[in-house]
Amino acid sequence: MKRLDVLDGMRGYFLVFMMLNHLIFTGGYLLVKINHNQLTFVEDAQGFVFMSGLLVGMVYGRKMLKSGYDAARDRIWARAFELYRYAMGIVLVILAARLVLPQSTQIWHDWLGETSLNDPLRLGSIATFLFQPTFMDILPQYIIYMIFAPILIWLCITGRWVQVAIGSLLVWMAGQLGLHRLVTYPVNDWLSAADKEGIRASFNLLGWQIVFFSGVIIGSMTANRTIEWTKVFAPEKTLIPKFALAILVFFAPLRILTANGWMPDSILQKFGTMEVRADFGPVYLLNFIALTSLVAWLLIAGHKHENAFVRKAANVLHSLFTLSFLRLIGRHSLHVYVWHVLVVFAVRYIDGLAGPFTELTKTIIAVFCVSLLALPALYRERELFFQQPKEPKPAAAPVTQMKYTKTA
Repeated sequence: MKRLDVLDGMRGYFLVFMMLNHLIFTGGYLLVKINHNQLTFVEDAQGFVFMSGLLVGMVYGRKMLKSGYDAARDRIWARAFELYRYAMGIVLVILAARLVLPQSTQIWHDWLGETSLNDPLRLGSIATFLFQPTFMDILPQYIIYMIFAPILIWLCITGRWVQVAIGSLLVWMAGQLGLHRLVTYPVNDWLSAADKEGIRASFNLLGWQIVFFSGVIIGSMTANRTIEWTKVFAPEKTLIPKFALAILVFFAPLRILTANGWMPDSILQKFGTMEVRADFGPVYLLNFIALTSLVAWLLIAGHKHENAFVRKAANVLHSLFTLSFLRLIGRHSLHVYVWHVLVVFAVRYIDGLAGPFTELTKTIIAVFCVSLLALPALYRERELFFQQPKEPKPAAAPVTQMKYTKTA
């Protein structure tokens, strides 16, 4: 199946903003404020997880239809194990670096805690994803979701996607109600008695799974051709984009208030319970659905709409997501993500040693770090750059008809 350039570009876009958001400088920096998350409760992590689920559903759904359940399941689990090796590899590299880099223990303490190579209990917690160092928390949830992906893809391509969607919604509701704490609290108490930190994770798996598996459902339905997106998102069908835009406009002022700390405490006490990022609360879910629907409509139908402004917006969006740099890093998104974690740790270390930097220096470092995202992608596509052009084959000699004459 051909890769869709726009999907690769979208993943690349999210990777760029992950890099910008994850760079930590003493005193912060202004470039990070130029970000879509300042106007809406939708962030790059949500987009990255969703796009990963979408491509898992599309690629392995097609594989399952072609080669059967077992073949697709084995491929998915092999991919999950590969990602597990990457996840553990990042930790080992950072811990090894901390052994040799002066002051790194203090500089990285907030991100790694007391983790060390001679602490088997902490290493066991990391290996089982119970303790997730800062910025090493997306791959663990992605791996766990991949374990359950084969059966859910099979249900979707066999016409039971509604049941999968209902199940995902119920699990999300369980996460909002805190039902996972029946398990996590006892485990946390047990671990805390030994290493004082217990469970450490940035994402509630029950809440965030709805992002990944909604992508899996859509991708599987696309692979099975259960739905024709050009009919769902048609130029004349504007109810979905209008409704989505209304939701985004409603929440935009609220996001500006919360992003800048301007929301009154009397409102924040109530609003904050609906806007828990770690749980992917209702506010995030509504905004995610709205923005995803609006972007999908613009990319699929917007360029055919009768309004010139809408067509222009659709063309700008398409041009953005088809930038060669974004498509390049998006084609190798998981490898780029692993690399970005190492870069973020390196910048934090440099800032801790030599900082604080001026605003101009921070901006230059940030832009340079974004450019570094291309390195693993270029390495993985190195054969395309060093491949010798094939010489054209010589044209075959024309076949002539031979005349034979009888001889005496």
